[in-house]
Amino acid sequence: MSAAPEAPLAVTPIHAEHVALGARMVPFAGWHMPVQYRGLAEEHRAVRTAAGLFDVSHMGELELEGAAATGLVDELVTQNARKVEVGQAVYTVACNEAGTILDDLICYRRGAEKWLVVCNASNRPKIAAHFAAAAAPLVAQGELRYEDASDRTALLALQGPRGLEIAGKLGGDGPALADLRPFRLRDATLAGVACVAARTGYTGEDGLELFCRNEDAVALWRAVVAAGRPLGLEPAGLGARDTLRLEARLCLYGNDIDETTNPLEAGLAWVVKLDKPSFRGKAALERVRAAGVARKLVGFEMRGRGIARHGYPLCGTSGQPIGTCTSGSPSPTLGKSIGLGYVPAAAAAIGTELRVDCRGKLVEAVVVPTPFYKRPQR
Repeated sequence: MSAAPEAPLAVTPIHAEHVALGARMVPFAGWHMPVQYRGLAEEHRAVRTAAGLFDVSHMGELELEGAAATGLVDELVTQNARKVEVGQAVYTVACNEAGTILDDLICYRRGAEKWLVVCNASNRPKIAAHFAAAAAPLVAQGELRYEDASDRTALLALQGPRGLEIAGKLGGDGPALADLRPFRLRDATLAGVACVAARTGYTGEDGLELFCRNEDAVALWRAVVAAGRPLGLEPAGLGARDTLRLEARLCLYGNDIDETTNPLEAGLAWVVKLDKPSFRGKAALERVRAAGVARKLVGFEMRGRGIARHGYPLCGTSGQPIGTCTSGSPSPTLGKSIGLGYVPAAAAAIGTELRVDCRGKLVEAVVVPTPFYKRPQR
């Protein structure tokens, strides 16, 4: 029997722009996405020193509105949604009843009872269904409107120390975005395009994420590129996005966190509000906290010659396997190889020596403080 044909890759509204810019395109989470343009290191450094523009329209966007919206979001995420102010965003996770992570999310409170929940592209079907199942009885009662708005929503990430300066050159509300506080959002018109501008991102740098309609995405992309080029902006792909987030110790779903990990061992206890009355997975996480975590996600840097990669064994100094590398890469900013991985709690202290099994070669490494990189105060 012949194998069933693979489903065609999805494309974002800006796909043709990437191709025209000469981007190297790769499959990613069912999408045809740019991994790099001029080069990963060059794009990475542009974000650290000036600005980079990412197309992240493959992410999922869920909209909830109505009298029951805040209560539902609060029940499905670990943060306390009821304490989030209108115009504020929070990073959080959604857990199952076992207390492990279904996805990490950013939840934006657009109104008293109006929410935008952004999930990872690879998890969109799962998270959309998770929210839809919880929403169904409330929708039936007329207390909630729920929509997976991903297919009509584009998302651009303008990241870097000159990002807000570039936004200011787009006219309309651009100059006013300099006054937007971190993890805040507002409606804005930029280069004639209506959008939601949020001072959030996934690079460790300052900047904006811009939500707009699919049909407006190309115009907004071109306007940001034109305004940003003279200031050092580079279009940036998934490769730089990964090294930037690793330096900032931002978790990647499917590598550092998944349904086999809980947020306490992943270093995400700060997004878990066990003092709120209830949420999915609370009882399980209370048991984990009471018993103490058996392992921890740590950062390490390589002391020997070698690059840690996802899945490589982490070993003690005598070579015995004790854990696994979840993310690893050379750091363009730091000039050394770094990684994240799970090790027993007893081996998680700063300064603990490790060995990384790089395809049969044990390479010296040491546990170090994270994030590996913090942006300078400007």
